[in-house]
Amino acid sequence: MEKYYQPEIECASREQIRAWQSERLKKQVQNVWDNVPMYRERMKESGVEPGDIQSVDDLHKLPFITKDDLRDNYPFGLMARPKSECVRIQSTSGTTGRRVVAFYTQHDLDLWEECCARALVAAGATKEDVCQVSYGYGLFTGGPGLNGGSHKVGCLTLPMSSGNTDRQIQFMTDLGTTIICCTPSYAAYLAESIIERGVRDQVHLKAGIFGAEAWTEEMRHDIEEKLGLKAYDIYGLTEISGPGVSFECSEQTGMHVNEDHFIPEVINPITGEVLPDGEKGELVFTSITKEAFPLMRYRTRDICILSREKCSCGRTHVKMTKPLGRSDDMLIVKGVNVFPSQIETVLMNKGYPANYQIIVDRVNNSDTIEVQVEMTAEMFSDSLSAVSSKEKELVDALKAMLGIYAKVKLVNPKAIQRSEGKAVRVIDKRNLYQQ
Repeated sequence: MEKYYQPEIECASREQIRAWQSERLKKQVQNVWDNVPMYRERMKESGVEPGDIQSVDDLHKLPFITKDDLRDNYPFGLMARPKSECVRIQSTSGTTGRRVVAFYTQHDLDLWEECCARALVAAGATKEDVCQVSYGYGLFTGGPGLNGGSHKVGCLTLPMSSGNTDRQIQFMTDLGTTIICCTPSYAAYLAESIIERGVRDQVHLKAGIFGAEAWTEEMRHDIEEKLGLKAYDIYGLTEISGPGVSFECSEQTGMHVNEDHFIPEVINPITGEVLPDGEKGELVFTSITKEAFPLMRYRTRDICILSREKCSCGRTHVKMTKPLGRSDDMLIVKGVNVFPSQIETVLMNKGYPANYQIIVDRVNNSDTIEVQVEMTAEMFSDSLSAVSSKEKELVDALKAMLGIYAKVKLVNPKAIQRSEGKAVRVIDKRNLYQQ
């Protein structure tokens, strides 16, 4: 375990971290200039040559890269190593347009798994633990990343993948799982299923590592209470490597970025201006150790805040907040910016389960928003007038949070389809009418 908690790296001074970053950044800029024609052309268009990048202070001179660039250069256009030196690809779901694929050398895989091992150790993992990895495997990065990290720590690893909840619970109880890794929505579903089966006293989880989708503090507390564990957030993107780019420690006040491998920035999503720590904006990452598929100043579209305040765990790497929404997934309803996390906060504060769906539509050239929320079993037995009163209470609470009217419909328990991967929270029907 000690190998994956490295005080000399994770607790290094800011001066040492910046020195590492500057040295590695210079090498990486030369690498992409030499080996990736698109980067070379973009840098020339921006009037930048490798010699202009001498330290982290020069990072802002480099052009941004977006997901559209990855799709336009699919599949091999952004590779910095020949295929003969690569040993794996991972991919996004490809639900919109071309898939995004990322290539890895063996060295890339080793570093990625080391980052995931750090996340596990921060959650208290040791070789004495049983780690159940219930993220999807295959092309999705969740399963392979945490699987490799668990091996490096020395945990007994259960490569369960997602789905088959009965089997998940059976192995969890039979083999004494102590750490569960999955999406937060699936963790909530597992908790619901465990309680329904009456086997809560047979579950001995101490920690959960949950990522791949946005979740609120209210959802965290609900999962922690129902499963009797401490819930840790983990962040990553296929484009950068996968889970393990950043992770929570025991303080649970943000995720430490592995700054010896990734340089984070927060920018104004409209102007591209780099913002100071403490200001909310779009998260941008630069990979400084990735060999096969290094991305420079990649715009994640995730909205967050960076903080370098002292952490009680002793780690000095910068912390990022949970993503507060996405600049591209943000809903604009009647001219108002609406993030699903705002709605979830209201629902969880009012005692509703984390099973809801947001439906946006356009009627008579006017936007409408409806929030469908599952009732608890206790609410289901209420009278119609009591249900109507609860709906009105939620309408008022949502208007106070969002500033606009949102219709609320309380639906029967189990009415909203459960997810074994990423939950589908938003259905925007306005897109169906676009030509």
